[in-house]
Amino acid sequence: CSGELVAVAGMGVYPNLGTQDAFLCVRRGDTHHVVRASRRLGDRMDTRVGPFRLEVPEPLRRLRFVLEAGDYPLAAELEWRGTIPAYLEPRQHIRRHGRVLFDTVRFAQTGRWRGRLAVGSEDFAVTPDRWWGTRDRSWGVRPVGEEEPAGIRAGTPQLVGIWNYAPIDFGDSALLYMCQEEPDGTRTLEEAVRIWPDPDRPPQHLGRPEFEHRLDPGTRMITTPSRLRFPEAPAGPLEVRVVPLVHAYVAVGTGYGVGDDFRHGAWRGDLVVEHRSWPMAELDTWAWYGIVDHVARFEADDGRVGYGLHEHGFFGPYPRYGLHSGTDVAPGGG
Repeated sequence: CSGELVAVAGMGVYPNLGTQDAFLCVRRGDTHHVVRASRRLGDRMDTRVGPFRLEVPEPLRRLRFVLEAGDYPLAAELEWRGTIPAYLEPRQHIRRHGRVLFDTVRFAQTGRWRGRLAVGSEDFAVTPDRWWGTRDRSWGVRPVGEEEPAGIRAGTPQLVGIWNYAPIDFGDSALLYMCQEEPDGTRTLEEAVRIWPDPDRPPQHLGRPEFEHRLDPGTRMITTPSRLRFPEAPAGPLEVRVVPLVHAYVAVGTGYGVGDDFRHGAWRGDLVVEHRSWPMAELDTWAWYGIVDHVARFEADDGRVGYGLHEHGFFGPYPRYGLHSGTDVAPGGG
């Protein structure tokens, strides 16, 4: 909750490709660290990939994520406890040129972490009073990882417009917001729902969400406060101010195909473990072409303050913010 660092972990199983991989990404200070591993898929219930291990002591409530120490700058032994019931988000289904581009389902959950995290020579005691977080699990088809021949799709971005996602923990409840909007304003996915810790209390849908962002001139980056609005909320219009605290370029080096040739699901051999580190000064000049994850503080106009993830990506053209082509950056500046 302080903005000292941001850590993002992931693990994926790809039955059709016969592979499994995992990563831990940490931005601390001026450096973006990634440790990653890939292996041949064997038993799909075996959630180990080299030094990575994912354990589920209590389904949908508790899990443990471990990265054993090695010849790399990161190590972790962390336990997650959910603060709300896992919530099944809307299905995302998109076709391009008759072919399925997205067909995914995902659940999301806010929660708290405890344990330890090592970054270089620093060792952090992770305690649930300060280390809040979010998690999701998805399955299905999406355009990430090892590529197929482009064919008729050559020269056309796989995903265009804005992707914006914010799971927010307010303590007494959570708010899950998402929006995928195409350049012409068409929405292929949207959701706004409030969820309470009590599993018997039904989620409260907040209607169509609206957003207001300001891109830094010369980039596709958001670093100034944003606004999320829910004008159809049952208790009356709700507005949330989003204050970014610290960010990581989660797409770089973790398998999303940005920064190097490591891609989710790609065949790397029976077992490969590697790490890379990038200076933030370098990434701050181009990495905002991919997904960006912020730790953020969320200030609701009803007085509640929460913490969570503010994720955004601007892909291809998005004229609303002055992005008229896939390479354009926000206007303004020198």
